[in-house]
Amino acid sequence: MSNKEAKEKVQEQKRIDFVRKEIDDKLNVMEKDIHNIGGDVGQLRSTFWEDVTVNLDEPDDVIETFTSIKQQAELLGERERTYGQIHQQQKVLQKLKDTPYFGRIDFDEEGEGTEEIYIGIASFMDKKNETFYIYDWRAPISSVYYDYSPGPASYETPGGKIEGDLLLKRQFIIRDGKLISLFDTGVTIGDELLLEVLGNNANSMMKSIVATIQKEQNQIIRNEKSRYLLVQGVAGSGKTSAALQRVAYLLYKHRDTLKSDNIMLFSPNPLFNSYVSTVLPELGEENMRQSTIYEYLQSRIGKSFQVEDSFSQLEYLLTETDSLKKENRLKSIQFKSSEGFKKLIDEYLDNLHKDGVVFKDIVFQNKVFISSEELMRKFYEMESHISIPNRMQLLIEWAQKEMKKHARTERKQGWVDNEMELLDKEEYLEAFHAAHKEEDFDYFDQEEKFLRKIIVNKHFKSIYAAIKKMRFIDVSAMYKGIFDLSCPAQLTTDEWRRIGEQTILNLQNRTLSYEDATPFAYLKDKLEGKKSTSGIRQVFIDEAQDYSDFQINYLKELFPYSKMTLLGDINQAIYAHQHNEIVANGKKEDVESIVLMKSYRSTKEIVEFTRGLAVNGDKIEPFNRHGEKPHVVSVGDSAKQIDDLLKRIEDWKGNGYKTIAVICKTIKESSKVYEMLKEKVEARFIQKGTTSYEKGISVIPAYLAKGIEFDGVILYNASSYKGDLEKELFYTACTRAMHGLAMYIEDGILNPYFEWIKEDTYELIDGR
Repeated sequence: MSNKEAKEKVQEQKRIDFVRKEIDDKLNVMEKDIHNIGGDVGQLRSTFWEDVTVNLDEPDDVIETFTSIKQQAELLGERERTYGQIHQQQKVLQKLKDTPYFGRIDFDEEGEGTEEIYIGIASFMDKKNETFYIYDWRAPISSVYYDYSPGPASYETPGGKIEGDLLLKRQFIIRDGKLISLFDTGVTIGDELLLEVLGNNANSMMKSIVATIQKEQNQIIRNEKSRYLLVQGVAGSGKTSAALQRVAYLLYKHRDTLKSDNIMLFSPNPLFNSYVSTVLPELGEENMRQSTIYEYLQSRIGKSFQVEDSFSQLEYLLTETDSLKKENRLKSIQFKSSEGFKKLIDEYLDNLHKDGVVFKDIVFQNKVFISSEELMRKFYEMESHISIPNRMQLLIEWAQKEMKKHARTERKQGWVDNEMELLDKEEYLEAFHAAHKEEDFDYFDQEEKFLRKIIVNKHFKSIYAAIKKMRFIDVSAMYKGIFDLSCPAQLTTDEWRRIGEQTILNLQNRTLSYEDATPFAYLKDKLEGKKSTSGIRQVFIDEAQDYSDFQINYLKELFPYSKMTLLGDINQAIYAHQHNEIVANGKKEDVESIVLMKSYRSTKEIVEFTRGLAVNGDKIEPFNRHGEKPHVVSVGDSAKQIDDLLKRIEDWKGNGYKTIAVICKTIKESSKVYEMLKEKVEARFIQKGTTSYEKGISVIPAYLAKGIEFDGVILYNASSYKGDLEKELFYTACTRAMHGLAMYIEDGILNPYFEWIKEDTYELIDGR
């Protein structure tokens, strides 16, 4: 280190110490504030009713009482919000105290002179709130740090473009307030800092990447031009991390109008939700709404059907040995996932305006009160220009009025006499008090009248609820009706017949295959009317390559006022519907695409091995972090495979690997391997219902490992991957590895995909 560098390091440490002292002062003030406000909150809660004027004698008194309660509640709410905000600020300041900032730029703005800008995860100002000691990474000027090398630079503000010269771009590694190292760098975030971050072992939670955001990732984070932002990123390119920083950026920039509840993330599985759950809180933001497409479809379909999930669909295709059954299922999946099937349903719906809506009888105690024929007649008596959902609302009102008439008649029926004999004391008292409120009270007559009313209303309550939920529409029968239509051009007559027969059989068994879930939910929505999603302003779809054309179009219709960010990698498209690219099907001017070709997750050796499996793999750029070549280990049988695998796990643990995944092709194989391992090593079996990811050894099927990274990955029985459906699954499994990758094959038999992989990119080991 030169004298100049040593001097600069001393100066930067002095500034860190100064800023940490200022943070301590601020925390001390906040501690007093939170103590005082906490006392206020406790006092207000304990004396709430003592401070409220309650008088209900006259109408004016009632209004005064209501106003008094409202004022007291608002005061308590305001104090509680302030308490929560200060508590959140404390957490952010504690993080800043450990690592106040990670970057510095010296920016010479035209006509304004040079300013030193220090950049961290949040802003921090002096005691007078006049000078920034730290700028939030999302502030407009911070974009200069990510986008420019020293020289002419500019950034956008609400007031217009600011231009100037970037004189210095410096990066820091700071731990517990101590400056470990600093680097002056060019346009990219320097390799030294990336190596320091990427060389660490994997965590059980995804980490924030604000200190290492690359220029191309910054384009994703700050993009606000287009309605649909499509990000095609190779495995390990940081697309998911960039998307989460994008959420944080949007919440920061639009903090007055956008809240975390206005953002929805569709993730690949519940395990992934847990994996990314700490990123936004680390940046001082609340997590957005999260769901999988399966959970979302289930909520819209309801509990009347057992809905298959995507993993069960894939498991079927990976394990089915009957080639004819498998081929029929593939045809069904590909057609039902297509835009062509959506168009067929739309044509079917157009015809339902005039005829064909199927209803169910409204029944009570085996007696039909409103027949399906009556419901149909009433529905088609309405003007045909009224939309189907609006007609359904009018039908609800009519049906409920009819049921109220029937309820009055039912009070005289014999079953009510039987129920009256079984009433308990509380129900008798309720009827007695209700009867006493009536004028001309006749004890026996009025009591019996009210008892009968209570009994009938109690039984009819569920009927009114079912009518309100439109349970009288026979969606299942109408979905079956689609398969009575003429054979679509994409299929042969036999294929269409077989698809229809299997679908109808499933519906009779009250089950829906995964490929039917989206079309069924779509038809149901079109009949009943969509539930409001107007509160969602931004939708993020991760692993978008796994969504069918039908699903993407359905989500677009569900969120018509939302902007969408779709992230994916076509090389990891593991499901059976046909996919050529990640699409949003919007107008050209509404869609912007960003391609990420640099991989940061894995060592250069692992990337060079896996690029042979990828479309345009020769264009994938590995980050210059080295490790061992992937090992392909040939063994004689499964017992030998397990023995060698256990030795490798111990070696890797000795090298500091904190997360090791044994990845199998199917859940059945994963279960078998877990049973063999659990007696010899502490391991965890990851299944589709697993909701949290922990350090240690995990046994996991390949399709559940998506989006997650591990220090070391072991592919069990890598010879078994074959056929068109499994190449992407094999690629996905291999690209989960950060530092070490080992694949086990039986008797030297490589899977077919090795013909595209260069022999010098892996080491073949004979472990027999």
